[in-house]
Order: sequence, then structure tokens, then C-alpha cells
Amino acid sequence: MRQILSGVLLLASVLTGCINKSGKKEELIIFHAGSLSVPFKQMANEFEKKHPTLKVLLEPAGSIVCARKITELKRSCDIIASADHLVIERLIIPEYAGWNIRFATNEMVIAYQEKSRYSDEISPDNWTDILLRDDVTYGRSDPDSDPCGYRAVLTMMLAQKFYGKSDLSGRFLAKNQSFIRPKEVDLVALIESNAVDYIFIYRSVAVQHKMKYLVLPDEINLGNPEMNSIYSLVSVDIAGSSPGTSMTVDGEYINYSISVLNDAPNMDYALDFVKMLLGPEGTEIMKINGQEPIVPGLTSRPELIPVILKEYVNG
Repeated sequence: MRQILSGVLLLASVLTGCINKSGKKEELIIFHAGSLSVPFKQMANEFEKKHPTLKVLLEPAGSIVCARKITELKRSCDIIASADHLVIERLIIPEYAGWNIRFATNEMVIAYQEKSRYSDEISPDNWTDILLRDDVTYGRSDPDSDPCGYRAVLTMMLAQKFYGKSDLSGRFLAKNQSFIRPKEVDLVALIESNAVDYIFIYRSVAVQHKMKYLVLPDEINLGNPEMNSIYSLVSVDIAGSSPGTSMTVDGEYINYSISVLNDAPNMDYALDFVKMLLGPEGTEIMKINGQEPIVPGLTSRPELIPVILKEYVNG
């Protein structure tokens, strides 16, 4: 009987090991790109089922804003997941994290609804003319806060080259500036409320919110890694890592990345979450939500990847 009682007490100790003295669950804090909100919510739900004494706290924002929460506001978190690997490479590594894994791709599209003006005639051949009409409005996100924002600008620049229309990007940038929002998922509300006719958005967000969308040529949509030589012909300057500075972002195919912070409060759980994301369960969730996983994940620092994750990355 004493052995049974001892075993019960041991089990209870294990099950409550993640609960602090106040009786609250321990928390895994994830700062992530707004466009990851739907798949990460699904993964968080599954992760909590496996770890019932843990609460996953998701904080969506523009990827650059996520980074600045760490670098400027000194907010504590376990994981940062960005819509652009360069955000982590340039703003987080090496001071706040040591490695970075690219895990999924995406592409830029023009999303709309049936009520959008000229939705019955828009095509890859005439979308630039339609969006520039005086009676048409479109939205995009802020380049200084969100990779989708500067990718919208890069898409405009690539369209100017692809269609051979001089000053096309300049005309786009000058139009409808009142419909610029902090992050890409904020644009969904503009469409749903009929405030705008079209938005520059990721295909995954359009799929998740069941919006109609126009597929753009590969030379424009930033979704094909084989087109990197074309994408790299354009660049945009955005706000830098500290106030008053700027940094240049060159055109590159879209790739999302993730890292665990050096001082993550819940390091073991954080690594387990990334393992789930990179494994079969996470990649299936990404596919369902309109994003193609990168398998195996890509990293420029394979020697720094934790042992628990090595089987899921190149090198």
C-alpha cells in the first residue's frame, strides 16, 4: 500500500509540475506573424492536449513588430515565428537567438469578393488597370511593420518590370494610402466590411478566410524560389532595427522562419512545439491552411540547431 501511495504521489507531482505556486498553468509565449494565426491556433490546441498543464499564449502582429517587442520593448517570449526569415536573421540573431529555421512558403495574390468592383472581369492581364481606376480602392499592410507590406511594394515593382509600364509602382504607392494597416490579417476586415475592393495579401490568408483571389504570374508573386534572380532585381527600404535607421530588403521568394529565444522561460516546451511544427502533424496543418511546408527545413546554421530538431532540417 505504501508503494502504491508513493506512486500516486509521484504521478501527481509530475502532472502538476508545470503549475506554479499560484495554481496557474505555466505559459508558452509565442510572438508570430499575423498570417500564422489560424495554423498556429490549431497547433496550439493540439499541443495543449498533449500538455494539459500548459497554456500556449499566441501574440500575432506584423513580423517586424514581433521582433521589436523583443529588441526594443524587452518583452519576454519563448518563440518568434516570422513571415520573413530576414527579420530574425537581421533583428534577433545573434543577441537574442542563435539559429533560425525556414519552414514554409507562400505567395502574394490579389484577394477580393463578389461585391468588389469589376470582380467579374479582373484577370492577370488587366488587374493593374482595374486597381488604378478612380472608383476602385485597395488595401495593403505597412511595410515598416509587416513583411506582407513590403512584399506588396516589391510585387508592384516586379509588375512594373513584367508588364513594361513605366511608373506603375509609383502610381500604386500613391493611391489609397488611407487603407494601409499594421498587419496583413487586418486587411481581411476591410474586404469583409466592403471598405475596399481588393487587397494585396498572402494566398494562405485568402484560403483561410475563403476569399476569392487572383493568382499572379510567378515573375511577380514572390512564390517561386526558381525566380529569385528576377525577384532580386527590386528592393525596398524599410525602418531599421532602431529609431531613425533603415534597412534594405531585396526581393526574394517568400519563406517563413522560426526560432527559440536564448533565454526562453520554457525552453523544453518551446523546442517541443517547434518539433511538432516541423514534423508530420505541423506540416499537415500548414498544408490544410494554404501554405506549402519546406521539408526538410532550411537553416544557415546547422551546427547550432538543437539535437531534438536536427532530423527536421537540412545539414
